[in-house]
Amino acid sequence: MGVAISVGVLSGVTDAEERATLAGGLETLRVALAAEGITWSEPETPPVPRDSHALGSLSYSMLAYLRRVLALIDAGRDVTPARGPAELDRDRQVVDDETMMFSSHLLCHSDSAGYYVPVDFPEPLFLDDHPGLAGGGMVGSSHGLRAELRRCAPALGITLAVDGSLPADEAHRIGHVDDDADYAIEITVWFTLWDACRASITGGHAIVFH
Repeated sequence: MGVAISVGVLSGVTDAEERATLAGGLETLRVALAAEGITWSEPETPPVPRDSHALGSLSYSMLAYLRRVLALIDAGRDVTPARGPAELDRDRQVVDDETMMFSSHLLCHSDSAGYYVPVDFPEPLFLDDHPGLAGGGMVGSSHGLRAELRRCAPALGITLAVDGSLPADEAHRIGHVDDDADYAIEITVWFTLWDACRASITGGHAIVFH
């Protein structure tokens, strides 16, 4: 099982019923954010093109690998490659403890549905008063997620520019990471989310898990 990750989710959708469902979800999101004093709505402009090497979907297990890295970093633990489910299980308590801090945009988000919006707020929102909101009411910030990805980059061997951007040559390198490399899964997830944040923040569209 996996989750599609879209930016500009309405773009190219021609089926009327599917489009109405997606647009309705975005409108529910807008209303929920407005109730928190946050002004945002999905732009009608075309989305920023995504990098062709960023995946359009991820398996749920892949997300767990990157979440483990962030949790270990935030807990002050050493980060080592996870070779499989055994390493994920070994560090699961660390991930759970960090998630229960309710401060991480990466950790406090549904695996299968939900949104990140291009508005900079420090901690994820828990909009439980809006039961129709996808993702159990958890809404993250694209800016906040990008900041957490920056924290993960050194442990994964990803070199960012001084201004925190991802240089084109480094994007090319990690976009072609070998499947057998250390942190191959983590880097693939990192790059997919990083590129989604880039497109979201630049174009103003939500990142949609669906």
